[in-house]
Amino acid sequence: MGIPSGPQQGSALTGQRRLDIAAGTDVGHKYSENYDVLHIDLDRPLLLVADGMGAGEGSRAAGRTTAEVLVPALRAIATIDPQSLRAAVDEAAAAVRAAGTTIAGLTGCTLAAIVLDGPTGWIVQMGDSRVYRLRDGWLELLTIDHTAAWLGLTHGFLHAGAPDTQRASYQLHRYMGHPANPEPDLLAVALRPGDVLLACTDGISDQLAYAQLSEILAGPGSPTDLLALLLAAAEAAGGNDNATAAVVRIS
Repeated sequence: MGIPSGPQQGSALTGQRRLDIAAGTDVGHKYSENYDVLHIDLDRPLLLVADGMGAGEGSRAAGRTTAEVLVPALRAIATIDPQSLRAAVDEAAAAVRAAGTTIAGLTGCTLAAIVLDGPTGWIVQMGDSRVYRLRDGWLELLTIDHTAAWLGLTHGFLHAGAPDTQRASYQLHRYMGHPANPEPDLLAVALRPGDVLLACTDGISDQLAYAQLSEILAGPGSPTDLLALLLAAAEAAGGNDNATAAVVRIS
């Protein structure tokens, strides 16, 4: 059985909106260690998930370094805007590349973060960690995967379920620690009462079908309840990866 960590949970206010947040992670079956990194901050407020690429010291260092540098950089921003968010990510990415100079093999991780600022949620994303939004019963994927598989599926030269598509899902052209220092995707979304946001690693999104994600997030219960259902569903689907999720309900 996978060994889930205790969930992080709490509430925060941003503008006229209340945010109820729960986040947690499960090691699953594939790895003996958890290479995902999770952080929530109720003061800013913000949440972050990072997924180390592969297993080993480079994977571990990339996720840890990203969180250690990026969270303080995001908290220090006086006025949230695209330039300040990119600068914060640049600082963290440079630290990941520096950490990788003393580690054999790849040092890199994916990133999905949500910075909540008054009536707006700023999404910062790199790689194939994702952010979803449930609104009025409709579940939308707000991010795209920076992988060869996403490009192939979008443009029709790869097909879902095919072996070459599975291989292409591991070919990332943007990630924290990439030597070319690619830009993150940034998206500003309005926060409406009733919205549910989910930030997760591919240990959730690759194992749970769209209908299952939608059913869980639209169900009754607190964000802590929804988080427990997501982690249990990933475990039941095989626990084929570290699984990490953060759920936010706006009211």
